[in-house]
Amino acid sequence: MNHQDERCPCLSGDTYSVCCARFHIDAAQSPTAEWLMRSRYSAFAYGDVQYLLKSWHPLTRPERLELDAAISWRRLDIVRTERGGLLDNAGVVEFIAHYRENGIAAQQHEVSRFRKTDHRWYYLDSLPDSSAV
Repeated sequence: MNHQDERCPCLSGDTYSVCCARFHIDAAQSPTAEWLMRSRYSAFAYGDVQYLLKSWHPLTRPERLELDAAISWRRLDIVRTERGGLLDNAGVVEFIAHYRENGIAAQQHEVSRFRKTDHRWYYLDSLPDSSAV
């Protein structure tokens, strides 16, 4: 399915073609931890398992990933960021991802850690106090 002209799922306000598609399709590098978080959310929304695995840090990356087809991602709220900027090597992004599972609204509240390795940001893991709400 071509999502190029749709509003990007990360809710940046741009279309997918000028927002997260540059990371998914063009293999551009995310400039910050927050942009990586946004692009990963969009990858979940569009079912892009390859991008999710590629953007996962090699130390914590699973061998494979299966997405639940019953989940429909609806909205991403960035709660806060710590570091994770252009000159940082680590960062934290707290977010709430809203979704529907089998028609029932729910949210995932997570505090994610990111690491920059060889000038590329990766998702590392979520902090233990993160939880599904």
